[in-house]
Amino acid sequence: MATGFAKVFVVVPTYNEADNVQKLISELLGLPVSGLEVLIVDDGSPDGTGQIVDTLAAADTRIHCLHRSGKQGLGTAYVAGFKWALAQGAEVMIQMDADFSHSPRYIPAMLTALEGCDSVIGSRYTTGGKLDEHWSLWRKLLSWWANSVWVHLILRTSVSDNTGGFRAWRRATLIGINLDQVRSNGYVFQVELTYIAYRLGYTFYEVPIYFEDRQLGQSKMGLAIQIEAALGVFSLWWRYHRLTPAMRAVGS
Repeated sequence: MATGFAKVFVVVPTYNEADNVQKLISELLGLPVSGLEVLIVDDGSPDGTGQIVDTLAAADTRIHCLHRSGKQGLGTAYVAGFKWALAQGAEVMIQMDADFSHSPRYIPAMLTALEGCDSVIGSRYTTGGKLDEHWSLWRKLLSWWANSVWVHLILRTSVSDNTGGFRAWRRATLIGINLDQVRSNGYVFQVELTYIAYRLGYTFYEVPIYFEDRQLGQSKMGLAIQIEAALGVFSLWWRYHRLTPAMRAVGS
């Protein structure tokens, strides 16, 4: 598949994803997308995730691994990965989880949609989106409430899935956001990026996805993390509600 983008980087933070990472990279590189490369940002996984990626990278120049010392958090992993990809000339950066809750099969549709907007979200809550049917009712209600009630009530964005982590960003959008001002380092990081981009006047499109629970490995999302993310929304409003499109950062 040829897109309007010559260089597309898929940025995937990992911590103990040895069970998933090789299969994920294989599926990503098997997509019919020209110019696609994979950047794994590994936080010193004790299970050898980074070493697996290094072995794969030695045989394929489209595979890269950014090694970090110890578990430093989701937000800083994405910021480091985005900056690295930008330095390599990436025109598009796609962020996704390593556990197959975000299926690579949606990426071609996300890239097509990105040709007409500034950022695309693989959305569970737009029309046609769906959550794993094995989720408990409580988990479904909590996720729906966080996106459709809590974040909308405070931040007033036009996005249905503010907390989702499956996204495609144009180079100019991430530069305009100014990644150096991003402070969140947990799952509220996704909300922070959305809100900054929204206040700066960037446009979004949501591609419906089926969000499947991980099959291998252990989830990093616990109740404490969810509560932290919910409370963090207040600080995001206070920090960014005065932003306007005239405040976009300028870069190349």
